[in-house]
Amino acid sequence: MIRNADLYTLATSGLNASSKLLATTSNNIANINSEGYVRERTQFTSRLNGGVDFGFTDRVLDVFAQNQLRRDTSLVGQYQAFYDRVEGLDNTLASEANSISSAMTKFFESIQTASDDPTSMPSRDAIIGQAQGMLNRINQLGDYMKAKEIEVEQHIEASVSKANSLIKQIGELNEAIQVAQGNSVVDTPTKLLNQRDLAILELSELVAIDVRQSSNNNDNGLVVNLKSGESLVLADGAFNVFTVGGEPDYTNRQLQLSTDFQKFNKADTKINIVEQDLGGALGGVFKYREQVLEPAERNLGKLATVLADTVNTQNRQGMDLDQQLGQNIFSISDFRGINYPDNSDLSLSIKGRIIPGGSSEITNNDYRITVLTAPAGAPATFDVQVAAIKNDGTPQLDENNNPITQTLTVTAAQGQYNATIGGIELEFASGASYAVGDEFLVQPTRLAAANLNLATTRGEDLAFAKPIRIDANIDNLGDASLIATKVTNTNVDNTFANPNASAFNGNAGIHAPGTSPSPIFGAPVSVRFTATDEYQVLDSNDNVITTVSGVADLNNLIEQAKATGVPAWPAEFAALSDYPGYDFSLQGIPQTNDEFSISFNQNGFNDNRNALELASLQQQSLVRQSNSSLGNPVNYNESFATIVGQVGAATSSAKIDLEAANVMKTQSSEWFESSSGVSLDEEAANLIQFQQSYAAAARILSSAQEMFQTILQVAR
Repeated sequence: MIRNADLYTLATSGLNASSKLLATTSNNIANINSEGYVRERTQFTSRLNGGVDFGFTDRVLDVFAQNQLRRDTSLVGQYQAFYDRVEGLDNTLASEANSISSAMTKFFESIQTASDDPTSMPSRDAIIGQAQGMLNRINQLGDYMKAKEIEVEQHIEASVSKANSLIKQIGELNEAIQVAQGNSVVDTPTKLLNQRDLAILELSELVAIDVRQSSNNNDNGLVVNLKSGESLVLADGAFNVFTVGGEPDYTNRQLQLSTDFQKFNKADTKINIVEQDLGGALGGVFKYREQVLEPAERNLGKLATVLADTVNTQNRQGMDLDQQLGQNIFSISDFRGINYPDNSDLSLSIKGRIIPGGSSEITNNDYRITVLTAPAGAPATFDVQVAAIKNDGTPQLDENNNPITQTLTVTAAQGQYNATIGGIELEFASGASYAVGDEFLVQPTRLAAANLNLATTRGEDLAFAKPIRIDANIDNLGDASLIATKVTNTNVDNTFANPNASAFNGNAGIHAPGTSPSPIFGAPVSVRFTATDEYQVLDSNDNVITTVSGVADLNNLIEQAKATGVPAWPAEFAALSDYPGYDFSLQGIPQTNDEFSISFNQNGFNDNRNALELASLQQQSLVRQSNSSLGNPVNYNESFATIVGQVGAATSSAKIDLEAANVMKTQSSEWFESSSGVSLDEEAANLIQFQQSYAAAARILSSAQEMFQTILQVAR
């Protein structure tokens, strides 16, 4: 039989309950400004025999609101980190003080001005000055992006260190909460729970996470996973930490998860992380690096490389003020291959450079070089695969969505360069030491802008003249006249070991019989018409190299002779890639015996033909924009405008995303605070209520005492 409680017991339990309620309310008010504090509430149940049982104090928590707040915190962290960085890059690129376009315009305008008087040294020196000014801007932007890369890597390391500290803290709090709850069946360890939730919220700002209760469906421990599914914290307190590496490029940080199971007697492992799926501030930084900074850096390097190579190529096709064949105006830096960590020997090396004149093939791609077969022979030869990859290491695709690759046989020797896709050539200097499976990463354009330099400071080295002169015979009877002179190759190699050798002998002359590749003929030095639609190509000894019949037009007469002449173009000439390296076109109607002679442009100081072609480069579509077979080329200014536009578009989009994310975070924060935050008005009302209940319970106790005293008096 259950006996009802007496008045004394009822009053005492009421006093204790009201006192605990007052303590809980006071604690809420005291912690109104405590970061991460969740409002507490004490609940009681009545005893079977009357009175109030022991109260249970717990947090007032809406898990759905809390999870939404974490998700929105991750979004704001991601967009804020991305926007802060992309805005700075956008402001730098869009600034007129850093504009490469204006510097390029001034450079080509100075060439146009100098072409009016090719012998003017002040005009030539002005071009060198403008070239240096243009380089300064290109170098400054290249150095700026290089510094931003370093800054990003440092930020990644700092964020990873903070994330690991929070992960460790959450794991330790999981353990502490289990211990605390095991020692008390009355109250929850609210302080520890608040600390854990605050640490999880801070972690959600760095990476996007999912949080769930442990499988035993109590609050002893929480499981914290990345959005992509990898576990960061387990319910038993075990945790994984981020590690930072770079394979093969150690300056390009990549993330892995490394388990820390030593105290659980489990083997540690490493798990690769897809940085694009991270979310949070870390994900925003990786997105900025992979989608904006590194592509912009490589596109700038591509523009700088193409600009330098095309100007160099055109200058080499001319004759300078010293009556020498033109040389390079700009110096394009070489680049080295980076060993992948699993290579057979990490001391192996490869070196690369841009193929002179190969700018039409240059892209912003990196390349993975893989050794396919074992080296054989002397010098060693083997097969390699060259695969175009994006800056994040994923394959680059062509217009048909196929990976861009090339397989070729290379010769591995010091000084031996092998031409590959992308307008580059590679030197495998380690000879027979390479092994099957060895891989190397080359980045032709990554640092090209920062490393571009002038190759000369002499105005005399500007090759304004054409190195050849086309003269009509004074006895010509027809009205055919010269309309164009074309020089495509001035490489000097009188041994002809270089397949790119031209007909220029490097001594102000053209190969004569006995010095040319052919044992019979010298280089073409004249064209003689034997009929209106037929002409002969002759060398300096008047030997007929070939005859072209049925001439439909007079464009590129040497090229027509190569293709349709009888007898066939000499095999020794055809074996070279571009011999003799010059051509010309006529207009009008020639007559029989009309002749046009080709000679080195001796004393052609006032010749500005090559200067005009140098100036015209600015308007030509020379910079490849895509990986398609067509390349969709644009001119220099359009290429830089594209870089600025892409960064600007990313900035504008990021700003909108950040504003939307902040609105969502504000809403979720208000939702969470409405359910779990402390309200002074509500707590003040509770104080009055609990004070009254305490007073009432005290009155019951005093009444019980009075009744007891009355009973005692009656008994006496």
